[in-house]
Amino acid sequence: MDGQVRFEDVAPVIPVRDLAAALDRYRALGFSVRRYDGDPGYGFADRGPVGLHLTQWDEHDPARTGAVVYLYVSDADALHAEWSRAGVPGRLGEPDDTPYGLREFAYVDPDGTLHRVGSPIR
Repeated sequence: MDGQVRFEDVAPVIPVRDLAAALDRYRALGFSVRRYDGDPGYGFADRGPVGLHLTQWDEHDPARTGAVVYLYVSDADALHAEWSRAGVPGRLGEPDDTPYGLREFAYVDPDGTLHRVGSPIR
């Protein structure tokens, strides 16, 4: 059965406390953002072929219900520089080389979502 169905895409659904603030933050990080017309608490953040879904969840507690996404990019250092200039709230870690061959950094947003970002070591 493994060869019968091909997976074509994935879009993680990330909980946020304030959709408008989250859309503004992702816009500042270089994503194209939009609200979903069918639900005022749902939106999208897209950058190239990568899409994230955002859902406002009143019960979301960043200490207990955070999410993690891993973003593979062509140049982690260039993206880190871009995100540093964006000045968005949260914690932005420094890029570092890993023993498994990736140059990585992490960004934790105010909603508790950990964005791990990596590119091949040059």
